[in-house]
Amino acid sequence: MRQAVLLEPRRIELITRPVPAPGPGEVLLRVRAALTCGTDLKTYRRGHPKVPFGPFGHECAGDVAAVGGGVSHVREGDAVVPTPTAPCGLCGPCRQGRENLCERQFEGIVLGAYADYLLVSEKVAARHLLRKPDEISYIEAAFLEPLSCVIHAWDRLRPRPAEQVAVVGLGAIGLLHVKMAKAMGARVIAMGRRRERLELVARLGADGVVDTEHDDVAGRIRDLSGGVGCDVVIECTGSPAVWVEAPGWAAPGGRVVLFAGLAAGTRVAFDATRLHYEEVDIINSFHYRPRDVEEAYQLLASGTIDVRPLVTGVKELTSIVDVFASLDRGNGVKYAILPEARTWE
Repeated sequence: MRQAVLLEPRRIELITRPVPAPGPGEVLLRVRAALTCGTDLKTYRRGHPKVPFGPFGHECAGDVAAVGGGVSHVREGDAVVPTPTAPCGLCGPCRQGRENLCERQFEGIVLGAYADYLLVSEKVAARHLLRKPDEISYIEAAFLEPLSCVIHAWDRLRPRPAEQVAVVGLGAIGLLHVKMAKAMGARVIAMGRRRERLELVARLGADGVVDTEHDDVAGRIRDLSGGVGCDVVIECTGSPAVWVEAPGWAAPGGRVVLFAGLAAGTRVAFDATRLHYEEVDIINSFHYRPRDVEEAYQLLASGTIDVRPLVTGVKELTSIVDVFASLDRGNGVKYAILPEARTWE
């Protein structure tokens, strides 16, 4: 089998290795589609505290090629979609319903989706290996993990409604947040700096668009929000400067979701007067829980969240080095990597 391996920042090699055999509780997947993502790009550029160098890629869908002993909920030939992690269900956070903070979340993480085959660990296979909905393609199904993360952020905003939402950062995650906001009936202001993404988000239904490089951002948001700011601001850039500015775009009583993480050790300082006297809340969102996965699955299966416009292009596995070099230059949003096909499936 072919396997893309990230050896160090900006160095991917496509190697040949034996196809692994699944052990007890494990499932071997024949990968039909894998997706690039912001986490992979961040890892490619500088490494990641939760994602080690080595077998690369974690968003995918495929067919069951073989199962290990004790696996009965899927069988060979089933079309399935995994998420890369699963909670233990036993630790303190899990018992409190905060499985996204599971103490053992990243034990048994499933990495290596840019490959012909992928071995799904026992923990993930038991909890987060779902049958692919018949109504959608493998590429669409592979959005399960990023959409689950987005839904977790929106769950943290419940039950208060969000009538006006600003999304800053228009990568794939930001665009998913725009789609979620529209599905929730909110008016959306989309903020970004690449013209092709501003044009894309306008086609996706954004009610207002802000060019963060050329516009007076604060003034433009005031104009687009009727002079009051937004009920919710969702930060998807992972920029310390934008973290600091985001509360200034919220209305009094508004909420700011810091979705994109910063590099380890980064410190930011907020305007304390704004946060305290206008009760602007800062909300952090990380990862997903099983119930977020279930909700994402239903939204994808029903077509409520249409992810097809977010796919920039479809590439062969042999193109993986060039794909990430292109993403590193700022080209495209999200690519589908297909080991066995050249067209959408």
